[in-house]
Order: sequence, then structure tokens, then C-alpha cells
Amino acid sequence: MTQRPILITGAGKRIGLALARFFIEKKQPVIVSYRTYYPAIAGLEQAGARCIQADFSSDEGILSFANRVCELTPSLRAVIHNASDWRAEKCGLPLTQVLHQMMQVHVHAPYLLNHAFAGLLSGHGIAGGDIIHITDYVAERGSDKHIAYAASKAALENLTLSFAKKLAPEVKVNAIAPAMIMFNAGDDEAYRRQALDKSLMKIEPGVEEIINLVDWLLSSRYVTGAHHAVDGGRALR
Repeated sequence: MTQRPILITGAGKRIGLALARFFIEKKQPVIVSYRTYYPAIAGLEQAGARCIQADFSSDEGILSFANRVCELTPSLRAVIHNASDWRAEKCGLPLTQVLHQMMQVHVHAPYLLNHAFAGLLSGHGIAGGDIIHITDYVAERGSDKHIAYAASKAALENLTLSFAKKLAPEVKVNAIAPAMIMFNAGDDEAYRRQALDKSLMKIEPGVEEIINLVDWLLSSRYVTGAHHAVDGGRALR
């Protein structure tokens, strides 16, 4: 790869997929991970992305993925941690398993991958590399129905601060915390109205809001260790 690729985890659908397509359209090399093979993965492969099936449910799976990326490229332009899982305490699983799964994908994976890729991101001058953690609006507010999920995203917010300190000034590290960005196809009208009413802006913003912010963060030479809420003013409700 003549250009340093951008690595995006969890790019099989929604925000991760939209980011991968955006960078491909800009002729930017892209490496993506996916847990489940969706038809969109074939489209990314045809467009030139390097797509790697990855299992982040164990540390061994995380480190195996890191090794495969290091075999593909000697350097990276950015790492965008988008891979995520969403479990409620009432999902039928033991509470210990719910907590373990949430911490595994939202904390273990970024923690281990950031260490593994630090050398690939560094060595390109001040602000020559970026790490972006996709967290969640609930990281600061908590959630009575998704306690483990909210706690794991809050831990990811804290990792942002620590890695920003550790990797400066060559690598910038920031967090993006979305609230509702886009509906799923099966969401009914009542749910949509209820969700829209939670923000001041009362719109479905779409993935463009995240894409524009990611693009801006990559172009910045000064912003690091910051939390960027994309919630339509929901915190003020």
C-alpha cells in the first residue's frame, strides 16, 4: 500500500460501513474488521478494502487480528474503534457474562489494539497518526437497562484520555459519543417519535454527522484527548 491505510473495526454495517465507504471513495486505503459476514463486506472487498474476519470475544482473537494487520502493512494512518456489542442485563445471560462481553469488546479490544498498533501509527511527525474511539452518549449518563454496556463505554472514554497522554504528540486520540444517529429498518413509528423527542434537534441526523466529525478530527493537528458528543443537545433535555 503506497498510502498508510485507515483501520476501522466493526465495519460490516451502519457507522463502520459508512466510514469505510467514505474513505474508499476518497481513494484512501482501508482495512476493516467484521464479526459477521454481511453482503456489504463483499462490496467493500470489491472496492479494494482489505477485510478481516475477527473475533474480539477473547484476547487471543484480538491479538490474532492485530498480528494479521501487522502482516498487511508496516504503518497506519488511523485506527477507528467502532466494533461494538449491546447487551441488556435482562438478555437471559448470567450477569457475569454480560459484563465480561461488554468489557471485552469495548475495553480489552481497544486497549490491546492501541498498544499493538502504536508503532504503526507513530514515526510520521506531530499529529501524524490518529486513534478514534466510538463511545456512546450513555457513558456519561449511565443506563438502568444497560448497566454493563454503559460502564464499558465509560471505560473507553477514560482510555481516550490515557492513550492521548501516552502517544502525544505523534498520535492524537479522541472519542466520539453518539446518541441516536440512524434508525433500523424495523423501528416502528411510535419508537421513532419517542427517540426523536429526546434531543433538542428532533431529527435523525444520519451517518454523515459522524463521517464529517471523523474527517475533521483526522485533519486537525491540535485536538487530542477530547470527548465529542453527537447527541443533538440531548444532554440539555
